[in-house]
Amino acid sequence: MLAVLSCIAIDHNPLSLIGAVVVCVLGSFLTMRLFSRMRNTRGAMRASWTALTAIIGGSAIWTTHFVAMMGYDTAVLTGYEPTATLLSLVLAIAVTGAGLSIATATQRSLLIEAGGAIVGAGIASMHYIGMSGYEVQGHLEWDNSYVAASLLAAGLFGAMATSRVARPVTRFCRYGGGLALVLAIASTHFIGMTALTVVPNSAASMPANMLPESVMTVVLMFVTLLILAIGAMTYVIDRQSNKSAVERYRQLSLHDALTGLPNRAAFLERVGHVMETPTARNERIYVFSFDLDRFKEINDVHGHAAGDHVLRVVAERMTRNLRSGEFVARIGGDEFIAVSPRIFTAAEAENFARAIITEINASIEWQGLTLSVGTSIGVTVYPDAAEDVDDLLAQADIAMYRAKATGSNNICFYDKSMDQAARERSALAMDMRTGLQRGEFQLYFQKQNNTKSGEVIGFEVLLRWLHPRRGMVSPVEFIPIAERTGFIMELGDWVLRQACVEAVKWGNPLKIAVNVAPKQLANANFPQRVREILAETGLDPARLELEITESGIIVDQQHALLIIRQLKAIGVKIAMDDYGTGYSSLSTLQLFPFDKIKIDRGFIDNVADNRQSAAIVRSTLILAQSLDIPVLAEGVENAEHLRFLQDEGCEQVQGYFYGRPQPLSEIQDIVNPPPAAAKVGLEASADAGQISEGKPGDLAA
Repeated sequence: MLAVLSCIAIDHNPLSLIGAVVVCVLGSFLTMRLFSRMRNTRGAMRASWTALTAIIGGSAIWTTHFVAMMGYDTAVLTGYEPTATLLSLVLAIAVTGAGLSIATATQRSLLIEAGGAIVGAGIASMHYIGMSGYEVQGHLEWDNSYVAASLLAAGLFGAMATSRVARPVTRFCRYGGGLALVLAIASTHFIGMTALTVVPNSAASMPANMLPESVMTVVLMFVTLLILAIGAMTYVIDRQSNKSAVERYRQLSLHDALTGLPNRAAFLERVGHVMETPTARNERIYVFSFDLDRFKEINDVHGHAAGDHVLRVVAERMTRNLRSGEFVARIGGDEFIAVSPRIFTAAEAENFARAIITEINASIEWQGLTLSVGTSIGVTVYPDAAEDVDDLLAQADIAMYRAKATGSNNICFYDKSMDQAARERSALAMDMRTGLQRGEFQLYFQKQNNTKSGEVIGFEVLLRWLHPRRGMVSPVEFIPIAERTGFIMELGDWVLRQACVEAVKWGNPLKIAVNVAPKQLANANFPQRVREILAETGLDPARLELEITESGIIVDQQHALLIIRQLKAIGVKIAMDDYGTGYSSLSTLQLFPFDKIKIDRGFIDNVADNRQSAAIVRSTLILAQSLDIPVLAEGVENAEHLRFLQDEGCEQVQGYFYGRPQPLSEIQDIVNPPPAAAKVGLEASADAGQISEGKPGDLAA
């Protein structure tokens, strides 16, 4: 050890030694950083990084050796044989590249250390091949024990260098690989030089083709600067590329790939950052939550390409008029959040929301089709209502669902009282599934009567829920929840099947009318399901009437028409429910093969004292008569309603005037009448219809 230290301190010029150390440290750390980059690269690019790392590493090893040799004191004339000197450079590059390639070929095995040991062997081979071209006026003698020690040190520190990069255990290990390579190069050189003794011979002649030290100095300076400059520039460029890639990945991670809008993570980050600023408590941040009505139906009918187009168009429309500081984020499939810190009053917020509704309601063209969506918006404001961004989002959602409950294109501002209502709705949503399994749902039947005779001609099937704790839950409460959660598909299927199961047992083969939810009608498999239920239960298809609303057909009329034609091919009847409340038009009645029109109860309720309602009912009856479509009027509650409809020629009615919806047990005398009493019962029912006034009550639906 003392001999090695003596060699370093006495036999080498300090300036040359400092230069060699600088080259060795810079080259070693740069090489190991590039080696780390190699390990993180796959495919064809790895070969390029391997070649670059081999050139940088081999050149650093070679340059360190010869810079140190420039200051080696021999007291005799020295020079360098060109072939061996150049061969040592090529050997250093080649073996370094081979060793690093082997160390990169695996993630965990001992090939990592084996590759490093080969790099060490390359250092040693470069040293001794280079020394073979070292010309002195005399001859060289070697101490084999020090030669062996230099080889061992090269292999050991070389293996340690690749190991520290590939198997880091602490943050310091980022630098451990470079330090180990410095030790590999330095120990090989100085232990190897300790093994050397120069024996002078003044009579010895020097080769004519040798390179003098002055020429080697110029070559070394050029190679050192060139290689280190290339390596450093490459490393800097790579770091900048990585930084750009990280920024790009961050951009992608915070933005929706389809629409380019900020995503949920970006919304949480941006709003959270604003809320954390010192002035946040003095500023108002309005948050608008909304999704797209009828979006699922578009996806189901036209496919995801159409749905994606709708989302892109909606996103473009919503962002084109945003002001500084405002943004719109897509946080789910068709769910959006708009944020504005530039609104100061509720009136401004309502105008902002109304502008969004206007943009969304505008029709969207896609492959020759006109698609239509709508929305309802929930609004909340920070810091009035929420303490953090999660509360803000939850409250905006609650307000949105309240807005949707009152119909499409509505705006609702959050109020604390909504939290309790939201919790109750969530509880109902969970209870519905278990309630269906426990048999808590019941079918009720409301009579449909002939206007002139009062005879029962059929029943509308209605759903009731007898909750074990809440008692009878109104359909007005649970049907919207079922539609929002998608449970309406399962619930509607159960109603249809159970109604057929009951009706097929009746001795009096009356018709039954069953409501079909828009989501059921949008399902391409719905006709097949109806066919299966009829086959299972044995009900005559002619006794089944399916009631659909205009909202179920307006999203995609072509698809709805196809489904309705398939249903009619089975033999079931199709009725348009709630006529007059939606998009009713002559073209709709001409296009769809309806077997019946049901006038909404809202018009019948005002028919006696409202000229507009009376005109609508009268014109509907005239239109239906011209199209040869029967009409049933809902909501008939008194004799005045009945007389108006009789005078106008309406042949079928339904309402409290003839009775409220009843469970099956209460209509047994009608559906399964005793043979002798059947005729008498019908006559009594007709007489009662002529004289009873009836009483208004709760909604039957």
